Amino acid sequence: MKCVSRHAARAFVAAVALSVTAAVCAQDYPTRDITFIVPFGAGGSADPLARQFAGQLEKVLRGNINVENKPGGSGTIGMNLIARAKPDGYTIGLGSNSMLAYQPLVNKGLSFKTPDDYQPIVKLTVQPSVLFVRADAPWKTFDEFLADVRKNPGKIRASVAGLRQAADLCAQQFNMVAGVKMVTVPFSSGGGEALVALLGGRVEAFVNAGVNALGHVQDGKLRPLAAFMKGKHPLFPSAVSVVDAGYDATLPITFYVVAPKDMPKGVQDKLVTASLQVVGSEEFAKFAKANTYMVDAKGPQALREEILQYTKTYSDLIKFIDQKK
Repeated sequence: MKCVSRHAARAFVAAVALSVTAAVCAQDYPTRDITFIVPFGAGGSADPLARQFAGQLEKVLRGNINVENKPGGSGTIGMNLIARAKPDGYTIGLGSNSMLAYQPLVNKGLSFKTPDDYQPIVKLTVQPSVLFVRADAPWKTFDEFLADVRKNPGKIRASVAGLRQAADLCAQQFNMVAGVKMVTVPFSSGGGEALVALLGGRVEAFVNAGVNALGHVQDGKLRPLAAFMKGKHPLFPSAVSVVDAGYDATLPITFYVVAPKDMPKGVQDKLVTASLQVVGSEEFAKFAKANTYMVDAKGPQALREEILQYTKTYSDLIKFIDQKK
């Protein structure tokens, strides 16, 4: 019978102990407050979604979750904090397709470049962007607006929530496929500030998912002219579908929950299971419908593949943007 060395035996015992400890930690998780980082400012379209998700996740995990807004750098400041945090499940946060797939292509100094540099948890929602103008604007239809953009290249301005974030990129994609030059004006504090710019008359249009514009549309202050999607928008049915109008510009705004890589598997599995439970709940569905979000639940692997596909799409768009410089 072959003898096992004391060193090997001790290593085996240590490995078993570590495995048991990890399992116990996962079972007890969370034992203290979780920080949920939102890389965008309060008042934008991302903030209410993040707070709704965090509030429901608290109930499922039976622990406290503190939401912290860390805006700036088109979302990269907050995402860097998430990616560099201790991978113990106590720092998670919100990500978007533009932040995770576009920014690494143009910003080489980021701590996250691919989904291998962080841990995808769950996809929350997808939102098509909508083009809004003030109710007293001269354009009553999208055709009238587009004709003016063609006639006055570089003169019609649309506010967006952040440079090269999803709405801005959607507008750039429309410029590319329609052969026009609508100028985007980015606001680093998010959709709230960009909306105020339109309401105050500093720009002629506003491109956004619409969650913070809905009330102003209902009050008669804003007019939705076009939705960057196929078919009618459920909340803005008067908006023309740009796809139906002949322009394939459909880059949406998507939101995900992400965490630092290398979390203990048990903690990660518990967090993924709880997150999918939240996104699949009737309560979350009601909130999403009332706030222009479209639920599109996906787990880590499908989310990873989606981000990589967006990376390819954005790479093609970058070539167009660079040609205009």
